[in-house]
Amino acid sequence: MPLHPQAEALRARRASSGAPPLYTLTLAEARAADLADILAAAGTPEPVAAVEEHRVQGPAGELALRLYRPEPPGRRLPALLYLFGGGWTLGSPDTSDAVCRRLTNAVGCVTASVGYRLAPEHPFPAALHDCRAALLQLVDRAEEFGIDPARLAVGGDSAGGNLTAALTLLLRAEGGPALRHQLLVYPNTDHRADTPSLRDHDDPLLFNRRSVAWYWGHYLADPADGLGPYASPLRAATLAGLPPATVLTAEYDPLRDEGEQYAEALRAAGVPVELRRYPGVPHGFFAMTGTLDAAAEAQEYAAGRLREALR
Repeated sequence: MPLHPQAEALRARRASSGAPPLYTLTLAEARAADLADILAAAGTPEPVAAVEEHRVQGPAGELALRLYRPEPPGRRLPALLYLFGGGWTLGSPDTSDAVCRRLTNAVGCVTASVGYRLAPEHPFPAALHDCRAALLQLVDRAEEFGIDPARLAVGGDSAGGNLTAALTLLLRAEGGPALRHQLLVYPNTDHRADTPSLRDHDDPLLFNRRSVAWYWGHYLADPADGLGPYASPLRAATLAGLPPATVLTAEYDPLRDEGEQYAEALRAAGVPVELRRYPGVPHGFFAMTGTLDAAAEAQEYAAGRLREALR
């Protein structure tokens, strides 16, 4: 189907603004522009009972860990570690602030957002190792954080979806901690993907195949690293034994096909999975609740899946 009218209006505003694609900017410019765009499209953030800023130990120093609470501290709640997107190159906990707030309230869980290290200053696998460290800290400090360590999920969008999938593979190899669910929102799953959606989506006003290549180029210090499953989860020898999954994709997204291929590979490996494609919307739509009705619908669906998994 054609772009949804709301998405077409968003594209028209970008065209009239003359804003250049992020991949033509310096890193500092791209990071600032990306955050500004996300905040503008997200609408008014929902209030939550509390937002806490913590520092936790990572593999190369302290990491920022932000906790969102749906109710005042007092009882242990399930927890979601939500990993922000940005091509492993852009982003911070502020990037996913509105998403984390809505999921916290809708799921009834503590949502954690970690400030993992960014590429190219810290290439693969730095971000993945930081995400693992954050999850382990949620378990180790569960009593302090008011978390039930037996009810954990992990999720993320775009590069955050890639890190989510990679983290589940890493935890499986290491023997835990166990996860109840994984939420993969238009994830990168294969560095060497050559799919129709990747070839077809080249609109400079939307996230496109040049965007994908720019991000991978920053994340991988050595392109050979992209052949391994912790960078390209679709290349894992087996996906058996991974947590049940929800996979969301967007029709107008170069990553659409590899996300859907990953969902099918999970299903073929015996992993319970629900795949939902949102028509007429571009990559990034999940965070655009102030702009696209599909964003609120997708977040509501994701929250329902998480809520059921974390009972």
